[in-house]
Amino acid sequence: MKPTLSSLLLAATLMGSGLGIAQAADTTPAAQLAHWSAQAGSPGNAARGQSFFNAQHGGEWSCASCHGTPPTKDGKHANTGKVIPPLAPAFNAKAFTDTAKVDKWFKRNCNDVLSRECSAVEKADVLAYLNSLK
Repeated sequence: MKPTLSSLLLAATLMGSGLGIAQAADTTPAAQLAHWSAQAGSPGNAARGQSFFNAQHGGEWSCASCHGTPPTKDGKHANTGKVIPPLAPAFNAKAFTDTAKVDKWFKRNCNDVLSRECSAVEKADVLAYLNSLK
């Protein structure tokens, strides 16, 4: 039987997803929490994550400066005024579902807040906090 174009496209898509190519909705908030908890060597701690999220770390901004506290409603970028969808997954179905975006925004936002990348422990803690919001 000769393969059809649609079957070839489906096969290519499935193969691509197995090669670690990040695609929209390639992960879940729970999977992100599990990943960063494993990297940290301990489960994320929601209470520590909440403290981290709301604190300034020697700079002008905290995570809450743009995302709000709690981050269950639209936020607003402190500099540009751009609207930011809710960060808590229970209030935004797209939050933490694209690995490439998660990595990009953790790197960018941690640099803004900490002037460095967040550690695996910090990421796990923040994700535990965000996942706990209902």
